[in-house]
Amino acid sequence: MRISLKLRMSIVLVVLLALTVSVLSMMVLSGIKRDQQERTEKLLAKQSEVAAQYVRQSFATSEPQLARVTFMPLRGQRLALYISMISGMQTTLYDTQGKEAGSSIPVGGEKGANLSDTLQYALNGKIAYQTAGDSLIYFAPLQGEDGLLGVVSFHYSLKNDHQFAQTIRELFQTAGIIALVAGAAMGYGYFYRLAAVISRLRSAAGSIREGRYLQQNPVRRRDELGDLSRDIFFMSGAIERHIEEMQEEQRKLTLAILKLQQLEQQQKQFIGNISHEFKTPLTSIRAYVDLLDMYRDDPKLIDEAIQSMGKETGRLYDMVEKVLHLAALEKYEFEQQAEVVQLDALLLDLCTRMQGKAAKFDLTLHTQLEPAVIWADQESLMQIFINLIDNAIKYNRPGGQIKVALFVDGNRVDVTVQDTGIGIPAEAHGKIFEPFYTVNRDRSRISGGTGLGLSLVKQLAEAQKGELALVKSGEDGTTFRVYFPLYNG
Repeated sequence: MRISLKLRMSIVLVVLLALTVSVLSMMVLSGIKRDQQERTEKLLAKQSEVAAQYVRQSFATSEPQLARVTFMPLRGQRLALYISMISGMQTTLYDTQGKEAGSSIPVGGEKGANLSDTLQYALNGKIAYQTAGDSLIYFAPLQGEDGLLGVVSFHYSLKNDHQFAQTIRELFQTAGIIALVAGAAMGYGYFYRLAAVISRLRSAAGSIREGRYLQQNPVRRRDELGDLSRDIFFMSGAIERHIEEMQEEQRKLTLAILKLQQLEQQQKQFIGNISHEFKTPLTSIRAYVDLLDMYRDDPKLIDEAIQSMGKETGRLYDMVEKVLHLAALEKYEFEQQAEVVQLDALLLDLCTRMQGKAAKFDLTLHTQLEPAVIWADQESLMQIFINLIDNAIKYNRPGGQIKVALFVDGNRVDVTVQDTGIGIPAEAHGKIFEPFYTVNRDRSRISGGTGLGLSLVKQLAEAQKGELALVKSGEDGTTFRVYFPLYNG
């Protein structure tokens, strides 16, 4: 059977209150009884001293002076009545032999109780008393100058004392019942509130267990439960942060796995592409070698073979160089030497050097350059713009134009390379930065393209904290834009 915490604590409180009231009532009643006894003893001792003084005086002034053994039997009744009158208590006098010599009690109320032992103590010179019902019978020796004159006995009523003690006892009982009822009610109410607080804390812990983390402190108190609530709230926040960090790590791990899978696929594709691209010029070279071996005395074949083999070996050299550059860029980016570069001057120098090649293909190269300074590796910048301008020359139309423009846009430097060439089909826009991807393989072989140039440019630009983007491409030409952060010194 499950008993709630508030009920258990209420029962404990009631038991504690009952024990407290019981012990307190016992201590108070014991104190009252002790006080009543002490007051009674003092009163009776004083009255017995008064009685003894009066008896001694009467004995000394008696005429003729009576003997001690005959004084009490002759004068006892009169003395008992007088002592009773001045003390206000029923009084009995005994002679030295223990016989009753006088009494103010009409019927002899002592006779119903066995007083012989108590009387014997008084005859031996000791004060003694005993209780009989609501009365206390007190015996005190009456000492004269020459010895014992007799014994005086007072009948003291204890009825008022008993009634007072009974009244106090009843008051404690009533107060105890009221305290128990009130304490139980108040205790149950208070413990009910405590149980409600504990229930809220339990609910908060359950929410954390189910993954619903706390947004605020569930209980605001300035005690241990408040401290526990704050600790639970802080624990919830810590668990939530740890879970989020774990989820973020898991997300990163998932992305890393996907990236590795993509890299593996790209690696396989890269190996397949480079094998295919290397095989084509090698096949051509091998074919001319076989022809030269067969027709050693054909001058025309020799000239054609030299030109074709030179072109193919140049293409092979260009591919190998770019492949090595790509590999070095991925593995040894730390070898780049960044420095302050006056980009407009660098572009002007490159365009001047490329004017000859452009003129060879009947193309005009224009520049529009604003002053701009960036922080980058100068060699990488030259690779980027040589490739872009070279592509603009290779894939342009005879009599076309190439425009290289540089302008500053806020904290960014934009460089555009625009041509009036044949353009790139829309379906190829998303693939042109992949290694070995070419829009048209026949066109690439004619122009000497390897499909590595734009991939190399993109990686070089990103290594300089820049970005390469294809702005537009169509029948009227193609525009590439490279962004770099402006250097502010």
